[in-house]
Amino acid sequence: MSFVKIWIHAVWGTKNREPVLTPEVRINLFRHIKEKGVERDNDIDFINGYLNHAHCLCLLSASMSISTLIQNIKGESSHWANQQHLLKGKLRWADEYYAASVSESQVEKVRDYIRNQEAHHRKQTFDDECKEFMRKYGFTKGQG
Repeated sequence: MSFVKIWIHAVWGTKNREPVLTPEVRINLFRHIKEKGVERDNDIDFINGYLNHAHCLCLLSASMSISTLIQNIKGESSHWANQQHLLKGKLRWADEYYAASVSESQVEKVRDYIRNQEAHHRKQTFDDECKEFMRKYGFTKGQG
């Protein structure tokens, strides 16, 4: 048996940064994502977001890649949201995402950051947040 504990902070946006994730949509969508995560053995610790994006703190299993995990979450959640007519239009996620590992000592700090997205985005746009994330983790174009 393998023992793996890799914390991941993943961020992805809506297609064209459309501000469709109203508070009511977020509550229902993120609850569903967490519930589906349990069913699929994806350990989603915390999820939240703002009008045009989502943040997710999860544990990566030994048998799943980050790209598969994020694709599963985005694909299943948009399919479900569209079947449920959760939005007036269709929920479409952007293709790209950002993900970085989180050390055990920083997990609570990341949870707090994700929890406080609404307050955070009163001061900073999602585009600026993405630029900061890219700079903080040393990402360059062409990675992924």
